Amino acid sequence: MKNLVLGRYSAYDSFVHKLDPRNKIMCLVVLMVAVFFEYQDYSLTFIMGGILFFFIVILMIVSHISFVSLLKSLVSLWFLILVLFVINVLVPVKNAESLGVAFYIGNFPIYLLSIFQSLKIVIRLILMLSLTLVLSATTSPLDMTFAFEWFMNPLKVIHFPAHEIAMTLSIALRFIPTLLNETERIMKAQSSRGVDFKHGKLSSRFKAIVALIVPLFISAFQRSEELADAMEARGYDPKAKRTRYHIFHWGADDTYSLLLCNILLGGVIYVSVAKLTLDTPLVLPWILISISLLITVLLLTGIITTNRKGREISK
Repeated sequence: MKNLVLGRYSAYDSFVHKLDPRNKIMCLVVLMVAVFFEYQDYSLTFIMGGILFFFIVILMIVSHISFVSLLKSLVSLWFLILVLFVINVLVPVKNAESLGVAFYIGNFPIYLLSIFQSLKIVIRLILMLSLTLVLSATTSPLDMTFAFEWFMNPLKVIHFPAHEIAMTLSIALRFIPTLLNETERIMKAQSSRGVDFKHGKLSSRFKAIVALIVPLFISAFQRSEELADAMEARGYDPKAKRTRYHIFHWGADDTYSLLLCNILLGGVIYVSVAKLTLDTPLVLPWILISISLLITVLLLTGIITTNRKGREISK
């Protein structure tokens, strides 16, 4: 349960933490788009994936996010990654014979193109998970909810319940860590009573899961009832006009970070649309120069903004 990413906010006074949450979501969308571009060959696909991964790793360093947390998150998805890898390897893709056969399992050929296709999917999954980790670790649930509500504000013209949905999302995000801690507490309590969650037959493990789910649901319903009573006692009215204690202002750092992400997306689009390969003259040197500049800019940004007093937007 500790390996789950969403909702694990860590409070630090870093450059990324102090950015406007609306800007961080826009940057996330821009980088997600960059992750899904296709390239002329798989060697360039892996190189561009490596560049994006280096970008995310530097963001994690600037944001004081432990690299171990990313590895723990990947461990929780190992089964999904394994299933995707096996499916793509055993089901040949179109023109799988173009790169030849990697090896045989009995009489069944495993094509090299299928392995590369599987690795591309795994890389994209790792990049998406890493971006999600950066967003959730640097943005508090309330700030993220404010950003989602701000994006949904234009829909209020057609009487779309933007605030109600934002409040529901805020409560859901707020209770994710609470329910995870409650799950861990119940598992320890049931284990002390002799319930084994890791060993035994399928039927016994199913009974163990039932022994976990039933008290967890009861606890969740009790907490939701207590929350509803507390909101009602405080006179909460979803249709009333509300204000915020912390006011967000778009600053120069937000413009700079969004511009940097769009420059990275522009480079990805150019490499993809121009159908560049490693055989294209000066492609590899320019890629190395771009990586060096990207790392230098991000590191300098993190060092400079950490040493100066920035605005504090999250408490």
